[in-house]
Amino acid sequence: MGTFTLSKLALTALSLVPLPALAYNSGSTGADGPFNPQVNTELQLPPSGVFNFASVNIPAGVTVKFRRNATNTPVVILATGDVTIDGTIDVSGSNAAATGAAGDGNLGDDGVPGAGGPGGYDGGRGGPANYGRGGPGVGPGAGSPGHGCASASFNTSGGVVGGAGGGFGATAGSVSSSAAFTCSGTSFAAPQGGVAYGSNQILPLVGGSGGGGAGGGAAFAGGGGGAGGGSILIAASGQVSITGSLLANGGKGGDTSGAGAGGTGGGGSGGAIRIIAGTIAGNGTLSAQGGARGGRTATVTQSYFDGTDGAAGRIRLESDSITRTAATTPAYAFSAPGPVFVAGFPSLRITRVAGFDVPAQPTGNGDVVLPATTANPVIVEFASTGVPVGNTVKLTVTPPSGPATTAISGALTGTTASATASVAVNLPTGPSILSSQTTYTVVASLGDALSRYAQGERVEKVRLGAVLGGRSTVTLITMSGKEYEVPQAVLAGFGG
Repeated sequence: MGTFTLSKLALTALSLVPLPALAYNSGSTGADGPFNPQVNTELQLPPSGVFNFASVNIPAGVTVKFRRNATNTPVVILATGDVTIDGTIDVSGSNAAATGAAGDGNLGDDGVPGAGGPGGYDGGRGGPANYGRGGPGVGPGAGSPGHGCASASFNTSGGVVGGAGGGFGATAGSVSSSAAFTCSGTSFAAPQGGVAYGSNQILPLVGGSGGGGAGGGAAFAGGGGGAGGGSILIAASGQVSITGSLLANGGKGGDTSGAGAGGTGGGGSGGAIRIIAGTIAGNGTLSAQGGARGGRTATVTQSYFDGTDGAAGRIRLESDSITRTAATTPAYAFSAPGPVFVAGFPSLRITRVAGFDVPAQPTGNGDVVLPATTANPVIVEFASTGVPVGNTVKLTVTPPSGPATTAISGALTGTTASATASVAVNLPTGPSILSSQTTYTVVASLGDALSRYAQGERVEKVRLGAVLGGRSTVTLITMSGKEYEVPQAVLAGFGG
């Protein structure tokens, strides 16, 4: 756009009349009609995760939850009119199952982690009895798992270590200030809290991460990690009024009880709440707090390191007018209404595992089932768009228990618009989560142009990540090493 200057003569003759503010338009088609449930309701999320309502009215005493879709997208509620929440909308992650002598009445459930709210990530499984190692949480801010030790060299007697909490709006606490524990002369890293990720813009819309599973005890499994809170966006062309509750809390880590019990699971991080409207009103509860670590009873006899709480999530309010005066948990960020959606660019995905195609819309749960006769190593193949050729892809294999392993692919070949790579890796027995990421250096001119998304600091590298069954993420890495997650559409305007 050019620069225009008005002369003083022109200004003296100009009558300045304030223009009316443009009414916010949520983009809802209204195709799903009005939503006015009279009883507690669980809605199945459509494949897109998007509802196009005419209006929404949740009466007092009514709770609305959502059943995750195949790709675990966030919840997006668009309305052509008003959204009124006098009751409750809940996209929180679930608590992990209890474990130990008291347990939950079914020892077969011991160590089971919490399930993420829609758009959020699951907790890690508790380690098996006889001092088994727990599993890590899931998500960009996953909490590390705990472990057990039968040796007397561990803190003067056999002991168990809890799982660390998931991170999101902040980094979660680590289980111990020590860098490592020692068991029979073998060093184990102390479980680290999940890292912070994303930004207060909540673009892209992403949920909380799971806490780590705890180490197993002599007789019982460790507690599973609590799940990350889900993510929800509500955009209304009219007013959004909340006098009830809108919840995206993290799940609690698994409790433990009794002699020989395992450790306590880490809490899941809070999720994400984003509200866009012409007016935001009402002083109801808006909460995306982290889940607490699991609890334990006094009957636990072995030496012990508790798990840690999950970090808080993120809340953002966007409107032309706000009459709300109450605080939120955590504190909200505020701005004028911004775009609801961002385009998906660039991308990285896992396409084949051991010669078996990955579904076009993977679920993240049993997407590829390999025959028992499949021999290691297996070949995992990747496809990317918008990534310069010559870069490599790091594959991470996360089993249900024990440490994750990584492998580096050969160079991406093809073109920036469409490239492929592959890597050979040994897969453990049982289900595993496959995730991948690639990082590439950008030229100085592009780094300067991207600096506006990194608080004015030149961007040195871009990292693109993908999880089998999850969404691609884009992270800008500055010259000083700071990281900022941004919408995938940001790079589209710069030619990838």
